[in-house]
Amino acid sequence: MNAASPRRGGAEWTRRAERGSPILIRFIVWFSRRAGRAPARVLVRIAAAYFFLTARAANRASRDFLRRALGREPTLSERFRLLLHFASTVHDRVFFLLGRFDLFEMEVHGAELFDERGAILMGSHLGSFEAIRAAGRGERAIAMAMYEENARKVQAALAAVAPEMGKDIVALGRVDSMLRLQERLESGAFVGVLADRTLGEEPVLELAFLGAPARFPTGPMRMAAALRARVFFMTGLYRGGNRYEVRFEPLADFGSLAGATRGERAELVNEAVARYARCLERHCRRAPDNFFNFYPFWR
Repeated sequence: MNAASPRRGGAEWTRRAERGSPILIRFIVWFSRRAGRAPARVLVRIAAAYFFLTARAANRASRDFLRRALGREPTLSERFRLLLHFASTVHDRVFFLLGRFDLFEMEVHGAELFDERGAILMGSHLGSFEAIRAAGRGERAIAMAMYEENARKVQAALAAVAPEMGKDIVALGRVDSMLRLQERLESGAFVGVLADRTLGEEPVLELAFLGAPARFPTGPMRMAAALRARVFFMTGLYRGGNRYEVRFEPLADFGSLAGATRGERAELVNEAVARYARCLERHCRRAPDNFFNFYPFWR
């Protein structure tokens, strides 16, 4: 486990333009609402096939990941299934946001770990965050903390389906960001954050991941430590058809850091990041068709 200095210029994924036409996305949302989930899944397969044939960089990255997760060369079917599962989770987001939970079968593990206190749910680009939010509906408010630029993109996308969901986005990097997060936690809410991507301009920890060194940002865990929060790993795995498997696992409890020195706090943060990476690796091996990081994760 090695600490790495910040890298300038931004990570590769931040420099890539997003694929997909806004007009096409709005059409798929409209058609899905009118026709229903089953007929609209034909469009999902078409979209997945299109990106499988045209998104060369994403395909190279996903093939590299599958090779590491499977321990062998992936078949064409396995490579396509990864893109199909990604397209399916994006499509299902429409129905989750519309409140059509009756369309899905949800299997939840680890819900017994929670009590009335708030907590930070630390996830990744493995599976579906909306499935996690759906699994906790009616039980606890779940906000999403993300960098301001990404927050604007997500809020714009939500506006097409469920504008009221925008209030559950907390933009990081603002003067009042930590105060708003603290208020959420004190009210007993959950705060979700994706912690597997580095912006390339922040401290990272270099850890073994699927057999090779990979850089994990320490910022999300340092934020949790500053908020004296409990932290849980979260993932909402898509299992095909209409089935989702939601899992929660404990990562850290920073509630007793008041007397810790700076060095002790840094060590606890690094240990928690390492636990997060091990959880992510284990679930990547369990569900390799759910890892939706379509860029060179190890570079």
